Amino acid sequence: MEAITSIHLDSESGARRFARFFISELRPKGRLLTPFNLISGALILTTIVLLVIRFTGGLGTITNLSQDVPWGLWIGFDVVTGVALAGGAYVITFMVYILRIEKYEPIVRVTVLNGFLAYVFYAGALLLDLGRPWNVINPIIGNSFGFSSVLFLVAWHFLLYMMAELLEFSPVIAEWAGWPKLRRRLHALTLGAVVLGISLSILHQSGLGALYLMAKGKIHPLWYSEFIPVLFLVSSIFAGLSMVMIEGTISHKVFRDRVGRPLREGHDAIVIGLARICAGTMFAYLGLQIITFVHQGRAQWLGTGWGNWYLVEIIGLTLLPAIGFVIGAQRRNPAWIRAAAAFALLGVIMNRLNVTVIGFQSHIPVRYVPSWQEIVVTMGVISAEIWVFRWVVNRMPVLDYHIPSRKRESIDSRTATAA
Repeated sequence: MEAITSIHLDSESGARRFARFFISELRPKGRLLTPFNLISGALILTTIVLLVIRFTGGLGTITNLSQDVPWGLWIGFDVVTGVALAGGAYVITFMVYILRIEKYEPIVRVTVLNGFLAYVFYAGALLLDLGRPWNVINPIIGNSFGFSSVLFLVAWHFLLYMMAELLEFSPVIAEWAGWPKLRRRLHALTLGAVVLGISLSILHQSGLGALYLMAKGKIHPLWYSEFIPVLFLVSSIFAGLSMVMIEGTISHKVFRDRVGRPLREGHDAIVIGLARICAGTMFAYLGLQIITFVHQGRAQWLGTGWGNWYLVEIIGLTLLPAIGFVIGAQRRNPAWIRAAAAFALLGVIMNRLNVTVIGFQSHIPVRYVPSWQEIVVTMGVISAEIWVFRWVVNRMPVLDYHIPSRKRESIDSRTATAA
């Protein structure tokens, strides 16, 4: 009886210690009144007000959506584009945990964190676009299962992938909280979570494209193709890796005190390696685009306004960045590579918006143009994601861990045996 009481008291005191620790971690680190904090804080507050109006008055109160165009900026950018930009998580984890390329291990934690937050916030943006947001649980609880529905597939993939990424990142949380035994157990589950996450990500990256296979006649012929699922999947690879390079550049400047030595010393080599992968996948993507261009007789649109817009995307924001990656990798010039990554990101964003918003229902008399409220809400969601990312990076060992995970596990096991 005394032993049971002692265990109970120990767990209770441990819970109190963690509660005090967590409350102390909620305190801001650094200056509060910075230009970024003021602007992003204003955007978040404005977004909260607009969302209250949206959920009390309906979608029509702050959006320009209609029966002809029921999906607008919140789906086209926040979900379809945002998920593509989060593709770096499944690519990096595949290279580190499956191919065992240890060179990329210093960025695996921050990449998984980015991917997880992107899915939480961008998948959460689905709720903003649903007329009856409470029905979002229907695919989960079994109310009218739509086994033949692509949306049903994507919904389950989103849910399971977020759980897989949380499990991949959970050893970092346990390490931050000071729970070494739990961290070892969670780390033992990492490989299974990675395999599940990679499978799910490949399926729903292409599944988002499959949604638009049913919109033939609504999407402009320059962007509609039976290859949309494959194009979405391939472009998510170089989009995600380009985002990793841009985010890494920003993190090295903003969180320079948190960056560990392995990441600081190996960052340029990582960027050059990622540039080679991006170049290869971009040329494969361009090959698929050429096949669809010829197969669907798109040449008739050249010389028109739509044709010129298409060429800007394919040549200016896909071919040229691919060449930039090749030149940057050959010259081992990170600055050149980062410029190519920025243009590659613009190209993917442009492609996704051309499919989902700009080239969607392009023939109707009254075209959809996002309202200023839709744009502000999108910027507010992005700002909130950055705030959470910054909070985590400033407190958890995301950028500053020094021992590769497999070696760390060996050291932990030897330490536990000695104890």
